[in-house]
Amino acid sequence: AGAVVVTLARDIRSLPQNRKMWPMLTDLSKQIVWYGEKLTKEEWKDVMTAGLTKQRAVPGIDGGFVMLGVSTSKQSKEWLGQLIELIYAFGSERGVQWSEPALAAYNQYREAA
Repeated sequence: AGAVVVTLARDIRSLPQNRKMWPMLTDLSKQIVWYGEKLTKEEWKDVMTAGLTKQRAVPGIDGGFVMLGVSTSKQSKEWLGQLIELIYAFGSERGVQWSEPALAAYNQYREAA
């Protein structure tokens, strides 16, 4: 009894994809100095998602800039796959030596794709 609701939506990112992304972001945070600054893995996530989605920046209320963000938790599996590829390409172009966890996760991801 009661109403039936049908929702059409794309699969959101998977937990294995999420586990693949973080070691790669950690490697970026340890090895790349970005415009004179070392960024955290969370900050690299912001930079990478901004690169993928062409996010906008607006002035902050006390100076600086604020990225108008995108949450990865609500993105599709395809979108997160593109983000992982972007992170890999970006780091590889800059000579990042991928850690064992990042390489294992990336190779697992590539085999599953």
